[in-house]
Amino acid sequence: MWTFKQSHVAGLRAAAAEFGEKTGIQVRIEAYTPDDAYSIKVQSSAMTGDLPDVFEVHSDGEDFVYGAAGIVEDLRGQIPASWNNRFNPAVRRSGTVTQDKYEQSLPATSTSHGAKKGARYSLPFTIGTFGIVYANKAKLAAAGITRPPATWEEFIADLKKTKAKEPRTGGLSLGLKVPSTGLNWIGQPLAFAQLGKDGYESLYGREKSADWGSPKGVKVLGAYDKLTPYWMPGTQTLTIDDADQAFAQGKSAFDVGGTFTLAFLQEAGMRADDILAFGLPAPREGAVKDLALGPIALTGLALNDASPRKDEARKWMRYLSEPDVAARFSKAASDLSATELGAESADVLGPNLARLMATFKGTPENTYNPYDTSFRPPTLDMDEAGAPLIDMSPLRQTGPAQTGLRLRKLIDSYWKEAR
Repeated sequence: MWTFKQSHVAGLRAAAAEFGEKTGIQVRIEAYTPDDAYSIKVQSSAMTGDLPDVFEVHSDGEDFVYGAAGIVEDLRGQIPASWNNRFNPAVRRSGTVTQDKYEQSLPATSTSHGAKKGARYSLPFTIGTFGIVYANKAKLAAAGITRPPATWEEFIADLKKTKAKEPRTGGLSLGLKVPSTGLNWIGQPLAFAQLGKDGYESLYGREKSADWGSPKGVKVLGAYDKLTPYWMPGTQTLTIDDADQAFAQGKSAFDVGGTFTLAFLQEAGMRADDILAFGLPAPREGAVKDLALGPIALTGLALNDASPRKDEARKWMRYLSEPDVAARFSKAASDLSATELGAESADVLGPNLARLMATFKGTPENTYNPYDTSFRPPTLDMDEAGAPLIDMSPLRQTGPAQTGLRLRKLIDSYWKEAR
């Protein structure tokens, strides 16, 4: 089995050793990083017939690309309910080419062009969500902060306190070199909390009275713009890993990422006790005051379509989904398994992972679902949509009203293209 996550190696190797003792089937775990090198490795090995039996993939994207290319097995009809129901309900269809995903694959330029509607090209392995804030406990203590902020306004106030205490290293880092991160990880959950589900979805619609350029859209952008004085200098030039590394090195007091960021921070030298993790808080007067962040499948397991050992490979994939195996893997990897771990999960995972899992708990009304893109223009490029936010914050080149109009114009162009 191959993985592109170095943090997954120890947990997978421990599981493989147990699996070998129980079944006599030997599994060798190999890691190739970073992601780009892994992708090239998979593609080149597919051409030469050297792929492993099972390999980890980015869920609901990369798996479709490999499915369209005929590299991975279509698992449709092969996963009984007794297996599939182990997964978190939110991701039980992960890896499946739904109607939305099928439509996105139709353009000849799509990387998943050729994916078959209804096919299932991977099973969920790890889950997570965006909009997780990591804080340096020592810097919080120095600024007199003793608990996570309960509202967006308190978060802004805490940023101000840490920046006042440490002007160069008290702010917020985020890898804005990838322009979509500010929009995906902060802007969208903030909009959902500010406007509620319908209002948030309308931001991407065709009605000018409710889109990003409307008064409601500008209000969301104004709340986002409150971050402007507190960004770490140069954060717009940092990759996601660079921003996380900067936080780990004490160059910022806060870092925004996903549940998956915790493992990176620990690999970078931070101890779990150094970190306070919490979900992005909602505005005090927003439509959703108790914001929950819905989980999505982050990585999945794909089965090599040309594997001569498909039965053994499926047994290994199923073994990894067993709750006790998944719990041990999660703890070793500091990552959240797609398997539901039950009421004892907090005891098994420790406080930070348990706090991250707590961000998932919500109702359909108060849960932001980053996976649902059905209301947006189908070919919208989120990096292109994220660029105007960077020009506003941190670069101060535009204000919220101008940014809203730029987003309106951009989204209109995508809707026209979709006709």
